[in-house]
Amino acid sequence: MNSAEPAKHEESQVARVLAQGYARLRFPEPLEREFRQDASVSARRWVRLSLLVALITTSGFAVIDHWVLNAGSPVPDVVRFGLQMPVLVICLLATDARFYTRWYPLAIQFCAPLFGIGTVVMASNALPEHAPLVGSRVLLVAFFIYFMLGMRTFQALSSNLIVGISLLVASSVGALTTDVAAYLGFAFFCANIIGSAGAYALEHANRTSFLERQLLVEIAALDGLTRLLNRQTFEARVRDAWQRAVDEHRAVTVIMVDVDHFKLYNDHYGHQAGDDCLRRVAAAVRAAVGARAGDFVARYGGEEIIAVLVDRSASEAQNIATHVVREVQALQIPHASSPEIQSVSVSVGATTQYPRFTPSYDSIVRLADGALYAAKRQGRNRSVFVESRLAA
Repeated sequence: MNSAEPAKHEESQVARVLAQGYARLRFPEPLEREFRQDASVSARRWVRLSLLVALITTSGFAVIDHWVLNAGSPVPDVVRFGLQMPVLVICLLATDARFYTRWYPLAIQFCAPLFGIGTVVMASNALPEHAPLVGSRVLLVAFFIYFMLGMRTFQALSSNLIVGISLLVASSVGALTTDVAAYLGFAFFCANIIGSAGAYALEHANRTSFLERQLLVEIAALDGLTRLLNRQTFEARVRDAWQRAVDEHRAVTVIMVDVDHFKLYNDHYGHQAGDDCLRRVAAAVRAAVGARAGDFVARYGGEEIIAVLVDRSASEAQNIATHVVREVQALQIPHASSPEIQSVSVSVGATTQYPRFTPSYDSIVRLADGALYAAKRQGRNRSVFVESRLAA
């Protein structure tokens, strides 16, 4: 980036997706994975209710078939009690909170089409005059599948497509007459048009709501200028991470970064240029740190940035601290008021400690802060690393 070119405010992935839209009902990762986890949990109660309704309905048709149709064939009972009810019970058990997230998506992927195919088989083995009556239940199957799958549009369409193919197969082998198969096929197609339209609208609304909630969380958690964590969120999260590191005996690295002579920069170039400078420096620090899951990078206050990294070796921490200095220097942001060099630089203090041998999180921050001021005393535009106090 040209030193004279202002850095654009970095837009979050959530805001970008919300602005661009998602007509195909899919987010880029990791948003898609997060949405599915969130939607899966929130839909569990309604999925369970739809399965109970399907189970009650299937039982009701068993009674009506024996009372009204008197088919005389054992096939409907075999399908109903040997296939449809067992798959519904399996899926119902999979909605238990202990199994739902892991097992229900797998169970319903196989069970939903099987449930629908069972209805086609029953219609194929019904008396000719009863085939349309029995076959008409595929309309209920179509809607049940949308609800069983938590109104996930394309997944439900895929399952219903398998049921539709089974109708074609039944017609091609003569199990259903052509006119009955055509009538049922068209009705099934219309049911899917209605079901998919409703499911699409609902899923789109759910995705929008998810993104809006995520955006509110980001607004509350992130510093509006730098897009790093704000101090309040950072302090709340890092204490939990510290405790986990204590329990798991994992090393913790703290890196403190301070923009050299930032007040002089603001006085010379103005606060708007100062804001742009901080944004660019924050992006450079974040890139240099290469934060992994469980790491934190935050605006600590004013022109100061802090990074807390878990499970990094001392040599890794030293390299990261040095890399931060180099990355900011590489921005080549002019700083005519700097006494040392004529571009924006940072001083960095870092330390890696083992929590069980360090009194508290605050003590390791003080060590890193002391290293930061040592870097300033040594002439700025450099990093100082404090060795672990754990004896060899």
